[in-house]
Amino acid sequence: MTAVHLGFPRVPGTRGPSGAPAAPRPDHPGLLDQFGRVATDLRVSLTDRCNLRCTYCMPAEGLDWMPGEQVLSDDELVRLMRIAVEQLGVTDIRLTGGEPLLRPGLEGIVARITALEPRPRVSMTTNGIGLAKRAKGLVEAGLDRINVSLDTVDRALFEQITRRDRLSHVLAGLAAARDAGLAPVKVNSVLMRGLNEHEAVPLLRFCLDEGYHLRFIEQMPLDAQHGWNRGEMITAEQILAALGEHFTLSPFPAARGGAPAERWLVDGGPGDVGVIASVTRPFCSACERTRLTADGAVRSCLFSNDETDLRALVRAGARDQEVADAWRATMWGKLAGHEINEAGFAQPIRPMSAIGG
Repeated sequence: MTAVHLGFPRVPGTRGPSGAPAAPRPDHPGLLDQFGRVATDLRVSLTDRCNLRCTYCMPAEGLDWMPGEQVLSDDELVRLMRIAVEQLGVTDIRLTGGEPLLRPGLEGIVARITALEPRPRVSMTTNGIGLAKRAKGLVEAGLDRINVSLDTVDRALFEQITRRDRLSHVLAGLAAARDAGLAPVKVNSVLMRGLNEHEAVPLLRFCLDEGYHLRFIEQMPLDAQHGWNRGEMITAEQILAALGEHFTLSPFPAARGGAPAERWLVDGGPGDVGVIASVTRPFCSACERTRLTADGAVRSCLFSNDETDLRALVRAGARDQEVADAWRATMWGKLAGHEINEAGFAQPIRPMSAIGG
């Protein structure tokens, strides 16, 4: 089904686009919402734990991690992904965290996912620590692609941002991923005013030299401290202006589709750079995502304050069809947009590390 343009004001989750009560969900096998969008991209958090303490994500002392019994077991996790693929039309699965490399038995989980029919495309977002030793094994398990978070190529600044002296480990992980064939290797970067905003050009030069695909992400209100300040955010416009002083940027010729990044060719290509402008240029109208937290809650949006506990259904002995129906119902109630730019926006209670990126 073709996504429609969403020019609606704030839409309560139980109301339709016109403000009338939501229409009954049509007989549709996929993860359809009331605005014609169908979610085919599943983001799965494997753990809320992380081995970095990035200033824009969590406090220096870390967070209280989920007790082990709350986290989905491997069998529960794979069952939910099987239902998503077989019954709900999911074609892409991205493994996230926290830090997914901290999940025990990760390679086995990847192998079980890629054995599903029809086979989904499987990718992972990681901070890269430990990736150097595991990239080859993850490729052998079937991992198709990888994104690595990196906000600076300066060692001292990396330690200031992450509170850990681990830049060399991240760089080694990136190189290992590239050498193992996880192409294209993407780099995700967040720029923050007064901290690393001057890193836009060095990051792009580094990625062009190494053959990585750089994606800048506007800082979003997903920190555990709830300290996000719009005035401190480096916007897409500002990022592009800074890059434009050193590079010639031209629109990428291929259609964007449902991809979150707007892309530009750098100096005529073949290298390119992307910007994910979730705050200033929302792309909610083309959203194709559904999310599953490490403790088994399905969320219709990264910024949702509502979620459905699928773990409870699974552990109560629910049939696959019951789980699928609950998932469909959650996505049917998805709002038109994330509402960051609305006066009544409320930051999610869960931080990014607990939701999954």
